[in-house]
Amino acid sequence: MNLFDYMRDGDMEKESPLAARLRPKNLDEVVGQQHILGTDKLLYRAIKADQITSIIFYGPPGSGKTTMAKVIAATTKAEFRQLNATAAGKKDMEEVVREAKQNLGMYGKRTILFIDEIHRFNKAQQDYLLPFVEDGTIILIGATTENPFFEVIGALLSRSNIFELKPLLMTDIKELINRALSDHERGLGAFAAIIDDDALDFLADLSGGDARRALNAVELGVMTTARGEDGQIRITLAVAEECIQKRAVRYDKGQDQHYDTISAFIKSMRGSDPDAAIYYLARMLYGGESVTYIARRLLIHAAEDVGLADPQALTVAVSASLAVERVGMPEAQIILAEAAAYIALAPKSNACVAAIGAAMAEVAATGSLPIPPHLQDASYKGAKQLGRGTGYKYPHDYSGNYVEQQYLPDALLGRKFWKG
Repeated sequence: MNLFDYMRDGDMEKESPLAARLRPKNLDEVVGQQHILGTDKLLYRAIKADQITSIIFYGPPGSGKTTMAKVIAATTKAEFRQLNATAAGKKDMEEVVREAKQNLGMYGKRTILFIDEIHRFNKAQQDYLLPFVEDGTIILIGATTENPFFEVIGALLSRSNIFELKPLLMTDIKELINRALSDHERGLGAFAAIIDDDALDFLADLSGGDARRALNAVELGVMTTARGEDGQIRITLAVAEECIQKRAVRYDKGQDQHYDTISAFIKSMRGSDPDAAIYYLARMLYGGESVTYIARRLLIHAAEDVGLADPQALTVAVSASLAVERVGMPEAQIILAEAAAYIALAPKSNACVAAIGAAMAEVAATGSLPIPPHLQDASYKGAKQLGRGTGYKYPHDYSGNYVEQQYLPDALLGRKFWKG
């Protein structure tokens, strides 16, 4: 069978991209998202019982937001209408509302309105929907890649259940790829294509949890690869690299390459080499390392190796950590590069590491030594009778807000932990 025969013999559904054809038609076909679709979860029970209330699906591209809406459409007895916020306007919404009122009034039939990319609607457009959501004329299902708490008006949020979809796991992506290659009705089963294990791992990893991206690459590979002498189409690692336009970089998250690269990244920043730090950062990002993991390493390094030599380094690292969670890839790479460069260029001091290390060793060796009585808590009744707090000198009562007095336990008098 060639591509022409495949298209000619199929119906309109077969002319759709593979990712669209493989969309689940019911809950049993959905892969992943068990944190909201487990059989004991609210969303699963609501879909099964056809008792959907207004919902906002929030998650990255290819995580299944539209898929979930389509499953609801196939399951519900309500009228289902769909709009895309990039193209729809107020007239489109007015038409849906008019039909919804008619269906509810004449037939007692509810209407579910699915709005893809709802964050593209401005405040006025979202405000228009509010009274109809509130009075039950329509049940709203919104899908957005942006944080709804920033992009959707509060009144709609308060009337909706928000479900966050996560990037699909590698095991989920592999399951979808294998399903695509074996499914004769909606997939590519008729092509008798196979995929090598390393190519399967590569596509599952490099898709970044985006099912659509992985399936598009598989479809392109099957459609453009010649059959071998055995009559089979074989998706090798080289074919997979071409189809997803990215070279396979040896980077096993959780194995040697992971630890070696993060070690080189940290040591490059410690050694004040911003070029090497950014290079190893790129290696990790290219290999699919978690941006939140990298951000955590920046936080640690800012305190461990820069410390009070430049306290602003920790502030930069904290800001970067918060920013990458809100922004996500690919823009998060800019934020991480800025933080890595700042930390690499900052003056260095490990005085905090040495101080806390020495103090922890002392506590381990000597245990809980008695705290000097004048430092003990004197806030409760009877404390003075026990001698608690007696003789404490309040520094603010003295010139320069300082007065010399004993703070360490008697056994540690003269002991120096801080050597900054």
